Amino acid sequence: MSNALMSYTLDPYLKQLQTTVLEASENHLVLADTIFYPTGGGQPGDTGTLLTASGEVLKVNDTRRCRETGRVLHILEEPTVSLNEGAAVTLKLDWDRRYAHMRMHTCMHLLCAVIPEGVTGGGLTDRKARLDFCLKEGLPDKQQLTDELNALIQKDLPVSVEILDESILDEQPELVKTMSVQPPRGTGQLRMIRVHDTDFQPCGGTHVARTGEIGLVRVAKVESKGRNNKRVQIVFDHTTKERSE
Repeated sequence: MSNALMSYTLDPYLKQLQTTVLEASENHLVLADTIFYPTGGGQPGDTGTLLTASGEVLKVNDTRRCRETGRVLHILEEPTVSLNEGAAVTLKLDWDRRYAHMRMHTCMHLLCAVIPEGVTGGGLTDRKARLDFCLKEGLPDKQQLTDELNALIQKDLPVSVEILDESILDEQPELVKTMSVQPPRGTGQLRMIRVHDTDFQPCGGTHVARTGEIGLVRVAKVESKGRNNKRVQIVFDHTTKERSE
């Protein structure tokens, strides 16, 4: 199966998957298909467990992509020699962590809409996210950014994946928001993420289906990281829930 058609790209809500081993080493596995997202685009690799046909449970500590082959590597907590090519296994995601990544990643797209400037860097965890923007003057207002983000979240906008001809970037280069990293090309196709009437850009990450799933967020910090580089940090806002309990 092509990496572009792996199950994590086709359905990010899949929590469990039966597949087979293509390649096994002491500390990593390559599988015929996977629901585990490999580190990339600022999003961490997934973690979880792998159940063998004999009932052995192996912990997957990280998921990465091999630079040389492009294959997805499932990094195991402990070396194993119990699996051979063709062995049947069942994957189970650390779903709470992955779902938080999906929510945060989608919120980063909303932040790109709120601050329509070039992105110079970024990253996320299951608790927070940051984006660095090329802004020459002043710092954005934290409360204003928070209000604008939550307004878009509460609109419950649909989020969709579109596979387009990569020539769209020749016609509309402004679709690429990242200034230092270009989306991979060469296959003829490009994976685009559309947040309805709000944001549209190339992205290989996992996202929620509607912005309402993100939940309330808060801009925790806005700081200067250089003359033309301003960093915005977002966290999930639990204060509303805490006040109601």
